[in-house]
Amino acid sequence: MKKITFLLSITALFLSSCNLPSANSPESAEAVQTSAALTVEAALKTPLASPTLAPATSNNAQATPSDSSGQPFASFEDVTNCRTGPGVNYERITQIVPEDSVQIIGFYPPNYWVVMTDTGPCWVAGEFVTPSGSLAAVPTVTAPPTPQGGAPDNVSLQQWNVSCNYATNEADVSIRWKDKDNESGYRVFRNNELAAELPANSTEFIETISLLSGQSVGYYIVAFNAVGDTSSKTITLSC
Repeated sequence: MKKITFLLSITALFLSSCNLPSANSPESAEAVQTSAALTVEAALKTPLASPTLAPATSNNAQATPSDSSGQPFASFEDVTNCRTGPGVNYERITQIVPEDSVQIIGFYPPNYWVVMTDTGPCWVAGEFVTPSGSLAAVPTVTAPPTPQGGAPDNVSLQQWNVSCNYATNEADVSIRWKDKDNESGYRVFRNNELAAELPANSTEFIETISLLSGQSVGYYIVAFNAVGDTSSKTITLSC
């Protein structure tokens, strides 16, 4: 039985080999051409892989002051006094306008920032500051020593006047006082509200306000330094 199976296998193998076209026959060449054509057709029908696109980036992208890696800056909504120390009794060095942003170089607890301006470093109250950038590396500083001496002497008013324009309901106010020796500046209060802050050695305040006939307005002047402050008497002006 095994011999018969072996002979049948040999016979089948021989017959199948006889059916193969020879390499030199036209049938062989036609078969090769057909196979090549099918391979090319299959390749053309195979879709190409899409390239992987990198995320789009903008050449104009810039770091903003609020970036954690950015320099710390302070911006302001209103004109803000910048002083020699943390408090209103320290002398004013300059004023920072809302259009300017200044670099933060120090922090004094609980709520003062030391900033760098065109006139040098100075101190601003934190309630007026909008900080941005990385604040982690901003050092905590100590306050400068207070000047020696006492508070300024009482302000002595010398002259005051009001000129009323009834057509426009406006009044021109002028107030003069005697200068002190140890003041850091003066503050002018109108109806118990701060109207202006003036530098040391100032002796006059002038402004135009709205004032109707029969109305009155009160003024007093405060001289201050790092130790304390003193004020003048209150004067009442009316139209």
